[in-house]
Amino acid sequence: MGLSALRAAHRETDIVVMAEVMGEAEYVPHHPKKIAFLFASMRKFAATLEGEGWTVAYSRLDDPDNSQTISGELLRRADEHGASEVLTTQAGEWRVIKDLEDLPLNVQTLPDDRFIATHAEFQAWAEGRKALRMEYFYRDMRRKTNLMMEGDKPAGGKWNFDHDNRKPAPGSVTYSGPMRFQTDDVTRDVIDLVRAKLPNNFGTLDNFWFATDQAQARQHLAHWIKGGLPNFGDFQDAMMGDERFLYHAIVGLYINAGLLDPLEVCQAVEEAWKNGDAPINAAEGFIRQIIGWREYVRGIYFLEGPEYTSRNHLKHNRKLPALYWGEKTWMRCLDKAVEQTREEAYAHHIQRLMVTGNFALLIGTAPQEIHEWYLAVYADAFEWVEAPNTIGMSQFADGGIIASKPYISSGNYIDKMSDYCKDCSYKVKEKTGPDACPFNLLYWHFLDRHREAFKSNHRMGNMYRVWDKMTDEKRETVLADAEAFLAKLDAGETV
Repeated sequence: MGLSALRAAHRETDIVVMAEVMGEAEYVPHHPKKIAFLFASMRKFAATLEGEGWTVAYSRLDDPDNSQTISGELLRRADEHGASEVLTTQAGEWRVIKDLEDLPLNVQTLPDDRFIATHAEFQAWAEGRKALRMEYFYRDMRRKTNLMMEGDKPAGGKWNFDHDNRKPAPGSVTYSGPMRFQTDDVTRDVIDLVRAKLPNNFGTLDNFWFATDQAQARQHLAHWIKGGLPNFGDFQDAMMGDERFLYHAIVGLYINAGLLDPLEVCQAVEEAWKNGDAPINAAEGFIRQIIGWREYVRGIYFLEGPEYTSRNHLKHNRKLPALYWGEKTWMRCLDKAVEQTREEAYAHHIQRLMVTGNFALLIGTAPQEIHEWYLAVYADAFEWVEAPNTIGMSQFADGGIIASKPYISSGNYIDKMSDYCKDCSYKVKEKTGPDACPFNLLYWHFLDRHREAFKSNHRMGNMYRVWDKMTDEKRETVLADAEAFLAKLDAGETV
């Protein structure tokens, strides 16, 4: 498909400007593997363009004349070449969009058409709706793409097979995991540069294995479709301490960086299902994540505007605990999720939503703090996709635009869907006392302190009825134990 700006440019006369800049590397403390992945991919793409006859003005991070901002490099290149016009594909972050709009040049911005839905289509879909629920948008995207459709009906007679995609952690995993690529000269140079320039960022550069060009990304996709897709649906919500990838596709970073086209990826998955190589719940579940959820959150981000990331419906203000940056915790689920994040720049959606996100919400973390953490630490994170997932779905900071209720749980959900709890220092079956799973205490503490906000929510009525049936003494004990835990957390003690 390619970038709209490149398709509109003239190879013979126009100059492609690409730049590795500290302004983008440091506005949040990005994981070094994320930066290395993007810089290596950029360098290889620049070489491909030059091989096709384009003139590329490429600024490396350590170039002495590098201004270290996108706008600065555009101005520098415009001055060098006597140019007055910039042709750009719309950025995926309001911050960058504004920087480009403020340039003292003639900036022509073209739509990013590497998506299924245009902004206008999403706005038309959202117009007049009381609730912007993804499921109904997803059905429109199925109709538009004709993916897994039989005439005007969904294949298998149902739009959504999510009910079949909730199996707990399996005894073992038969898939070998994502395809791992040896580092070539380009990637090694980038890794050395990132290690030297950003030595203190959270995350390790050791064992770098990401694909860094389109051919490699396509190899990885074919590898996953053959080995991972058949069991992806069943176990997509499961978590295992010693299996970081289970059957997950790990293609989000490649799609978001432009190495894979989302529609082509979904068509390949559909083809595997049609050929009998994957069950319908696996194929539909994956396609829903791409043409449903991914497109939906992008629509929300641009519909809600630049101030969306500043929302704080529940008025949470706790600082993000140091355990998110690798400090020791006795909670095995969090310890494993953060350890994996530090080493891989990856964790799957349930680890993000129901472990790191759930804990941040239960303790009342300021949404902007956890938002910036997610944006920094994951290789697939760009604000257009990350912010709605965090501000909306994970932290309920948008007041219910995305989620009809907060995504909170006690330790029971984590115990059901993972093997984390069996070797944890805390006891998931304990409801009070020093050995009680902190998620059990914090769950009721959250519900109690936010009763006014959620007492009328029809999806939360049962929770409050259970709370109200407890004796006064038990409720007081739960709240006191939760407060003691939060006091230890705020004091910087290991929890």
